[in-house]
Amino acid sequence: MGITKTDLYLEKHNKIAKTLKAIAHPARIAILEYLLKQNTCICGDLVKEFPIAQATISQHLKELKNEGFIKGNIEGNSVCYCIDKEKIEEVKLYFEVFLNQLKSGSTCC
Repeated sequence: MGITKTDLYLEKHNKIAKTLKAIAHPARIAILEYLLKQNTCICGDLVKEFPIAQATISQHLKELKNEGFIKGNIEGNSVCYCIDKEKIEEVKLYFEVFLNQLKSGSTCC
């Protein structure tokens, strides 16, 4: 893989890029939306909800958990997952600031 030269960018740029990369897959977005709709921790088998293999779902959950979008607690033989609201708020705040920088009435392009 080529050199990404991330050291040329500010830490905040690298951080948001890493965060957004973690949700840059339709299955991960679908998993997050599903967890948000449930409004509770999910301990059941997510394979029933998505047309992908258990191993693939596990990998997506791992990526979401590693980046802090979800929390996981071990209960017996299963892991229960729920949304980490702090991470969602962090992303929301970033986009609010970003979008507020747009000038209304801009004549660019």
